[in-house]
Amino acid sequence: MGSGNLKSMRRFSVGNFLLALLVVGGLGWMGHAFALKLTGPALYIAEGSSAKAAVKKPPAHIVPPAAVKGIYMSSWVAGAKKWRSELAAFADETEVNAIVIDIKDYTGRISFLVQDGVLVGLGYSENRIPDIKEFIEELHAKNIYVIGRIAVFQDPHLAKVRPNLAIKRAAGGVWKVKQGLAWVDPASSDVWDIAARIGKEAENVGFDELNYDYVRFPSDGNLHDIRYPFWDGKKSKAEVIAEFFAYLSRELETAPVPISADLFGLTTWNKDDLNIGQVLELALPHFDYVSPMVYPSHYPAGFQGYKNPAQHPYEVIKTAMERARDRAVAIGENPQKLRPWIQDFDLGADYDASMIKLQKQAVYDAGLVGWLSWDPANKYTRGGYEGE
Repeated sequence: MGSGNLKSMRRFSVGNFLLALLVVGGLGWMGHAFALKLTGPALYIAEGSSAKAAVKKPPAHIVPPAAVKGIYMSSWVAGAKKWRSELAAFADETEVNAIVIDIKDYTGRISFLVQDGVLVGLGYSENRIPDIKEFIEELHAKNIYVIGRIAVFQDPHLAKVRPNLAIKRAAGGVWKVKQGLAWVDPASSDVWDIAARIGKEAENVGFDELNYDYVRFPSDGNLHDIRYPFWDGKKSKAEVIAEFFAYLSRELETAPVPISADLFGLTTWNKDDLNIGQVLELALPHFDYVSPMVYPSHYPAGFQGYKNPAQHPYEVIKTAMERARDRAVAIGENPQKLRPWIQDFDLGADYDASMIKLQKQAVYDAGLVGWLSWDPANKYTRGGYEGE
């Protein structure tokens, strides 16, 4: 991947970005004659200028790679120098050019110290990555694009410190999923505000992209026992989530980094909201990237005629992303915004290097260029990311 020193940053237009891509790569990576159109904030690119230092030096960001090829890193691993160094070296030695790091995970805790008064008052920080700025700088020195992942509506911490925001049980008390994790009401404007504040904090410490996950209503657990403190049912779940997407886009408009959202893989197939509020067409206009989680192991038995979809990663992902691509084009959105999550974990089948490569090839054959790879254990199959 190479390395380089980031000295200073300058704003540049999307037109200049595309021109640079033409010069460097001839746009051969795109697979379709679509120009990359980022609808969010402007991008920054490294430059060796000698601009005078401001009183407070702004964070350095690197521009997204033409084709983002990323792996996930938990906040616990990011806080362990030996393990994180091994993963950073893995990225540097393979085709991987991006790492997704938890800013706020399923526990609801933020993985570094924050400055925002509201977030401090809520006791959000659990300082798992005390040297987050230095770590991001180390990754930037290797030319690794750093994405920060923010879990939103599944938030046990906020449900505990602000129980008025928590989804309730019919008999009273906080409703929880089977794993004992609480959710907050997706219709709460306070929760929306907190999500935007966390994004701004993450940008300030150097993250190059803000990735929002759990942007939905609950999908499992005893859904009949749920009582929402704010959502009254007058608006559909899809309308609530779409309004949240629009809010994030507005609030983060001045943040100099892209924003993205993770969606259920079935949003590529279903045009309804899956009873969780997620509709592909309602997400695409508000984000620079949208990442359907098209893990083959997560599709039900018999899906598209496959007894075990996990054993057919190429077919499942290619068809899913072709459908998503066509739906994006139909509403005038750039299909290169689509950047799916693929799996590097064993569930339903043994996911060795060949299975990783089949998933990536499915993405490419659907006319797309980028992907993110998920392994909750952060132990990636090296052979799946070599020899490209």
